[in-house]
Amino acid sequence: MKISEAIEKIKAYHKGDLMGTPIDPAATRDKILYGDPDQELKGIVTTCYASVEVIRQAAAKGANLIVCHEALFWNHGDHTDWLKDNKTFQDKTALLQEAGIVVWRDHDYIHSGIPLKDGVYTDGIFYGLMKILGWEEYLTCDPVREWPAKFTLPATTVRALGQELMSRLRLNGIKVIGSPDSPVHKVWIPGHIDGRNDREIIQTIEAEDIDTILSLECIDYTVSEYIRDSTMSGHPRTILATGHFNTEEPGMEYMLTYLPQALGEDVPCSFVPCADMYEFLI
Repeated sequence: MKISEAIEKIKAYHKGDLMGTPIDPAATRDKILYGDPDQELKGIVTTCYASVEVIRQAAAKGANLIVCHEALFWNHGDHTDWLKDNKTFQDKTALLQEAGIVVWRDHDYIHSGIPLKDGVYTDGIFYGLMKILGWEEYLTCDPVREWPAKFTLPATTVRALGQELMSRLRLNGIKVIGSPDSPVHKVWIPGHIDGRNDREIIQTIEAEDIDTILSLECIDYTVSEYIRDSTMSGHPRTILATGHFNTEEPGMEYMLTYLPQALGEDVPCSFVPCADMYEFLI
C-alpha cells in the first residue's frame, strides 16, 4: 500500500464533515506537509506535533509516515515561502529528506469525527483524551454534539486532580489559576480561551456552576480574571492550564486503537509523544 492510499483510507474512516459542511479538500489544513506520498508505506507514527525529535524517533522505528495534528512549520497553513533562508527549516527538511518521511496533517478530519459502535461519530481528539484519562463514566454531555467535553468527577481537589493529569498526560507541571486546594466536581474543557468566546464561557461557568476548567490556550484577562475574583468572593473556581498540545495529544495516541481498522491491513503503527513543551522554574 502506498502512503497516498493509506492517507485516503484514514480520511475515509473519519466523518469528513464539520458542523454540517463537508471538508473541502482545497481549503482543509489536512494536507501532505512534506515528502513523496507515492512511496510504499513502511510504518506510521502518530503524534500531536512532528518535532525534530519525533522525526528522529520515527526514522529510528523505520516509519515513513508521520500523522500529526498540528502544523509542521510553525504557522497556520504551513506556508514555507518565508522560510527559504531559515536554518532550522533547512535542518528539519534535511532530516525528513534523509529519512524519506512523509508528514500528513490530520486536524480537520479527526475533529470531524471517528465512528462509535452505534454508527454515530464523535470528535476523535477529545474522545481520545477522555479514554486516556479513563473518564468515560463521568461524561455529562452529548459525545456527538458537545465536544470539548464536560465531566462530573468524584469529589477531589485541584491539587489531587493536577497530580493525576501530570501522571496520565506525562506533564512537567501545570499552571494553576485560582487555588490549588479548591474543590473539584464539575470539570469543563471549553476549548480556546483567547478572547473570541470568553463572555459565553463565563456565562456557561456561572449558569452551570462549573468549578474547574482544563484549558488549551488561556490569556491572562477575561476568564482568568473572573476565576480569580470568583474564588476571592467565596465561590472557588480554578483553571488548570494544561496547554494546547498536552490536551490534544492523547487523541493522537488513541488513534492507534483504530488505525488497523481504518487501513484494513497490518501496518506497524506507534505513537511518539511530542512531549510537554513547558518547564517550570519555582
